[in-house]
Amino acid sequence: MGKGFYIGKAVGIVGIILCAGALATIIALSVVYSQEKTKSNNQVSPTAGGTTANPPVTPSPSNEPWDKYRLPKTLVPDHYNVTLWPRLTLNTTTGLYIFTGESSVEFKCAEETDLILIHSNKLNYTKLENDHLARLTSVNSGDKAPSIKYSWLQGVTQYLVLQLNGKLVKDHRYHLDTEFTGELADDLGGFYRSEYQEDGITKVVATTQMQPTDARKAFPCFDEPAMKAIFYITLIHNHGTVALSNGEVKGKFNVTIEGHNVQKTTFEPTEKMSTYLLAFIVSDFAFINNTIDGKFLKIRIFAKKSAIAAGQGEYALNKTGPILKFFERYYNSRYPLPKSDQIALPDFNAGAMENWGLITYRETALLYDEKFSSNSNKQRIATIIAHELAHMWFGNLVTVKWWNDLWLNEGFASYVEYLGAHEAEPDWNVKDLIVLSDVHRVFAVDALASSHPLSSREEDIQKPAQISELFDAISYSKGASVLRMLSDFLTEEAFTEGLQTYLKRFAFGNAVYTDLWDHLQMAVIAHGINLPDTVKNIMNTWVLQMGFPVVTINTTTGVVSQEHFLLDPDSEVTAVSPFKYVHLVLLTRIMLFFFKLIPVINRAQLVDDAFNLARAKIIPTELALDTTKYLNQERDYMPWESALSNLDFFYLMFDRSEVYGPMQNYLRNQVTPLFDYYKNMTDDWSKVPDGHMDQYNQVNAISMACRTDLEECLLLSKTWFNQWRTTSENKIHPNLRSTVYCNAIAAGGAQEWEFAWTEFQNTTIAIEADKLRFSLACTKQPWLLNRYLEYTLIPGMIRKQDATSTIVYIANNVVGQSLAWDFVRARWSYIFTDFTFRFLISDRFY
Repeated sequence: MGKGFYIGKAVGIVGIILCAGALATIIALSVVYSQEKTKSNNQVSPTAGGTTANPPVTPSPSNEPWDKYRLPKTLVPDHYNVTLWPRLTLNTTTGLYIFTGESSVEFKCAEETDLILIHSNKLNYTKLENDHLARLTSVNSGDKAPSIKYSWLQGVTQYLVLQLNGKLVKDHRYHLDTEFTGELADDLGGFYRSEYQEDGITKVVATTQMQPTDARKAFPCFDEPAMKAIFYITLIHNHGTVALSNGEVKGKFNVTIEGHNVQKTTFEPTEKMSTYLLAFIVSDFAFINNTIDGKFLKIRIFAKKSAIAAGQGEYALNKTGPILKFFERYYNSRYPLPKSDQIALPDFNAGAMENWGLITYRETALLYDEKFSSNSNKQRIATIIAHELAHMWFGNLVTVKWWNDLWLNEGFASYVEYLGAHEAEPDWNVKDLIVLSDVHRVFAVDALASSHPLSSREEDIQKPAQISELFDAISYSKGASVLRMLSDFLTEEAFTEGLQTYLKRFAFGNAVYTDLWDHLQMAVIAHGINLPDTVKNIMNTWVLQMGFPVVTINTTTGVVSQEHFLLDPDSEVTAVSPFKYVHLVLLTRIMLFFFKLIPVINRAQLVDDAFNLARAKIIPTELALDTTKYLNQERDYMPWESALSNLDFFYLMFDRSEVYGPMQNYLRNQVTPLFDYYKNMTDDWSKVPDGHMDQYNQVNAISMACRTDLEECLLLSKTWFNQWRTTSENKIHPNLRSTVYCNAIAAGGAQEWEFAWTEFQNTTIAIEADKLRFSLACTKQPWLLNRYLEYTLIPGMIRKQDATSTIVYIANNVVGQSLAWDFVRARWSYIFTDFTFRFLISDRFY
């Protein structure tokens, strides 16, 4: 919030309002600090002991290679052979779910060395016949590899360290073999387990999430994006289960291992790719499939058997093909794999993950059921599928060299996801929604003194925790926004041409963001486009410094000026900018309209700009509020959504002040015509509006009308909810369920809350559970909110993947703000131990 915010009339506000965004940020920063502080206490000992012999003792701080977070450039992997056997039943000896594995990696020695560093985290190694944790042999039988002198695990930097008695020879190739055991934990990272109930039976899935640095939890590997290799994967699993990986199934064999009759599934080798894109899954899921390109490309949707039987995978299956074909045209490049598998997992940290050939999703991000899913859920599925498929080329085929350029991968996919979704649903006009979902969203973050540039220096991003911090709104939404801006001023034709030559040049390799600038510059020259400077010089002012400018045009003199825009003009910017916070801004044309004649997207922008300028004290708050006066005549979704998003700030500021009543009265008057408009359009709420945006704005009308205590709206919500409660028949349309549930629970008491909680526990539909989980946080009863907060610590009540967002939902409730903050402080030890990275990532990031 902007310090020194004012509104014409002086209002004294006592105390501190802690909004949900600030709460999540504080938690995230605390997690990162605590992770680094305690890592030395979390080293994993191998099965046969942590070291062999005594490794050399080094002073602290050490300059030894094993105490640095980046791999040396001495070894380059070529291919891996990895065999894994996840046990889907509890190990009675350890009381844990485990997996065992064997790995052999062939690497080339690029520089002479007597040291091997390979990433490893939370793996227990078996001592081999050489009394060490690994075996080293030469590929060339005529050469002898040096013997291992010491082998140990370096827990802080997450290495298996091998010191040799001699040097590896430059340009020679070697094999490194290991055997290991790991825990198939429920921590949502590396090789982990997901559990669910089906037909009264608890079932277990073994699945993966490697990005950014968790492949090393599944097997020892050179776990950096530039260390691309080919992977030969083999999975051992029980009969009756299905094994999946990036490649197609090569063979299935019945084998007996350790007295167990199991199945062995081998997979075709992957393309040359980064470790973070690996995936392997064992489940008893079902699937549906089709083929495109004359049956050469197989598309499959995997999910729980009940979900597939209910037809919940059909929408994703029908839209994947058209989106894939769109991106083939957009990139001018064929999809490089023979299959595209997509799987919906009951427990998954982010929204989805672009594993090459086997994309993983939350159930709510892939499965659609018209009985339970809203149009918002449907759009989310289309855009997330498009986002992940965009990565198949931009991110997978061509990968950034290091994580400091993560924004290029994620920003690009976050931009073109709207293009792919538009191909799938051309009637939605979804391309305009990037303005609300990304541009406006990230303005509020990038206008803070605590923001950061899109691209960091490589040396500043070293530790896993520092890498994890990059998965934020800046990388995704600002990245998308500046690339959209770039495409606009270059023209889409030149932009895509530069993109296509970039992908062709670096296919199956790695690049840095300036490589893209170079190829776009070539397209600029080829198309004869006149720019005031090079693409690199223009875009570096947007990529290498944080923030954005407010541009002032003196309409009398024609003088144009700019300054660094800050929501809090009194905040101190300590970060040094190489461009002194001056951006190269390309002004195209300025048009003046009467408000009613302004295009809808610009009306939304003007409202957002006015409120942000007011918060920064550049214009009076009264002027920003003036932009809401016309809303009683506005019927389009985007301006209303922009206004309501900005008015949330006023609710946070004034919910306990004397301004709150007059503000409620004013906004009720503004929203009532919109409420009546949709009441008439839908024949007294009996129909659904035809247009996609109208369906969205109908939700806004009901939500805001109830929020401002419009009696007719409150009665409507309570009546619908009580009809469901008393008849057990839910006739509330899926589009309206979240807002109706929320308002009915807020207006009710324990009876309404307990009913919703029971429905949440009993539903087998993930998207319906999400709507109920959100709405349960709307109660005004503090004791119920405190109970709900306690439930977030119990995976049997709230899934681990949902604990963070549930706490944030509660913090969004005026009654729940202080409760959530007190809860986080009181339960910090558990939250740090069990939540870890999940506090750093939102399911918006996929």
